[in-house]
Amino acid sequence: MKTRNLFLATMVLLAVTACTDFLEPDSISTFDTKYVYSNVDDARKGVNAIYVQFGVDGFRSRLSNNMAGNTDIEHSSGWTSTGDRYQIWDLNAVPANGDLRQFWNAAFTAIRDANIAIEGILASDALNSSDVLTSRKMYHMLGEAYTLRAYWFSMLTYFFGDVPAGFDAPRAGLNFFLPREDRNVILAKVIKDMIDIEEKMMWAEELPYGIEQVSREYTIGLIARMALQRGGYSLTPEMNMERKSDYLEYYKIARDYSQKLMTLKDRALPADYRQVFLNNAKFVTPVNSDILFEVPFAIGNGDVGWNIGITVVGGATAKHDYGSGNNYMAIPPSYYFSFDTLDVRRDVTCGFYQVNANFQEEFISTAHNIAQGKWSRYFLEKGQGSSSAKGTGINWPMLRYSDVLLMYAEAENELSGPTPEAKAAFRRVRERAFNSNYWPEKVTAYIDQIAQSKQTFFDAIVNERAWEFGGEMIRKYELVRWNLYSQKMQETVQTLKEMADAAFTGTGKYSDLPDYMYWKRDEKGKFVILNPNRKILEAPDDTWIRKSFLLSLHSDVTTYAEWITKDWKPYYDGPKPGVARYIFPIPQEAITNSQGTLKNEWYLFSF
Repeated sequence: MKTRNLFLATMVLLAVTACTDFLEPDSISTFDTKYVYSNVDDARKGVNAIYVQFGVDGFRSRLSNNMAGNTDIEHSSGWTSTGDRYQIWDLNAVPANGDLRQFWNAAFTAIRDANIAIEGILASDALNSSDVLTSRKMYHMLGEAYTLRAYWFSMLTYFFGDVPAGFDAPRAGLNFFLPREDRNVILAKVIKDMIDIEEKMMWAEELPYGIEQVSREYTIGLIARMALQRGGYSLTPEMNMERKSDYLEYYKIARDYSQKLMTLKDRALPADYRQVFLNNAKFVTPVNSDILFEVPFAIGNGDVGWNIGITVVGGATAKHDYGSGNNYMAIPPSYYFSFDTLDVRRDVTCGFYQVNANFQEEFISTAHNIAQGKWSRYFLEKGQGSSSAKGTGINWPMLRYSDVLLMYAEAENELSGPTPEAKAAFRRVRERAFNSNYWPEKVTAYIDQIAQSKQTFFDAIVNERAWEFGGEMIRKYELVRWNLYSQKMQETVQTLKEMADAAFTGTGKYSDLPDYMYWKRDEKGKFVILNPNRKILEAPDDTWIRKSFLLSLHSDVTTYAEWITKDWKPYYDGPKPGVARYIFPIPQEAITNSQGTLKNEWYLFSF
């Protein structure tokens, strides 16, 4: 805990003090860069500057979580306000949107600092020092810079499509007014950069800050993830979802590099799925485990448990000192009921309770407010003050090993169908979701069933990834690359309507699901739900509190609750029906500063 916070605090401090001379383009000199990257300690300060952008609002409370909806497993109502984040959720953001501006600036600042570090390290004599440890540390830091640069370009291309591609450190005479570059060209380059450096990087267990620092395993995993992005679909300016003819080359890269990590640095998935995320709130960071890299937030930084996770009602009058936390991205009932009832991931991912001002667990307000249950300030060992809110210090996971296993299964299936190797990787993730007593039916028989064809195995991977990564805010990017975004949004709305109808009429395929749920706090004060899976006619006694659940999806006035018909509508009924316009306009500030180089054209933008 203290070491982790010292690490990030040191990064921020050094980025402001030691690196100020070369962070601004007009103050850079050859001497400054050569000095900073002449030795390991000062080079570390320069590379640390790249991490700083994880701590600004453009990432910590925007990109990391609330800008990554809506999907079939996470959603929020964008139509209820014209505020910046609501514009993004409703796919109608304007160039003046402040959240997009913050993200754009954070991304290009991190890329700039990565470019400085890359050029500085490549020019440093220390990189090829006769001292083996010095050279090894310098090569690792070079890999960190390449990897972090790749991550930010990945996000930029998901949100803005083709973007300027600056790969040079700022210096006098450089052209700062770059046009858009084809996103596929950008992705191909940064993937190649990581491929060329990863073998010279260190594993997390060799690093002073473990998984709170970019490691070789994260770089290998990111190669696989970005190869699937490059091999997947994307939205063209003409509003068509297309992928390049060379896409199988990138599926091969994804297959080979996920397999490489599985071969060189395999690890068992922790048996306790819940503990993987509780570790974030307990400030426990095990290496050689599930999480490969997590953003290290210091106390006073990071918004996990403030705008994502189980709601906690705090404030000056609260009878606890855990402060206030909310959940911007709710989980739809359609996702909750998609789980097998024996799948342990369901009750970890989907939170049906909130913590009130009396520090008691109570049922959520409606079926619209199922929380992302993997995180909460409520899980902290100690409260941070009754008036605390932002800045919990809870880390944000960026990539997990279970993701690598499923990426391998997906890529292998795309290339060769559901081979024994693909099924084995899939099995490892599936097994953790169920008690071993259920493996014959829920794992072995299930895999035999889904492996009948390439398509059925792919469909199962789409589902398994939903169940494994719910609330981790990566679903949007998967739906994009699979070209399933609009389709899954329509399916979600249809399912919710059918659930509403069944709850209201008592008929239909969902009529056995709970129209009402019954809850109470038991004799130990623990929150319990009587019927989380099925409808019951009444509770056995009056200690249970009845709460409208699926029945709340119905409206006597509008037939369906408005959030059902409006939250996802822009994703399948936007400017081009059947296509989700997930691309956003370039921020006006960037347009103005480009002196005419950049414009918000295409994508049927109307401003």
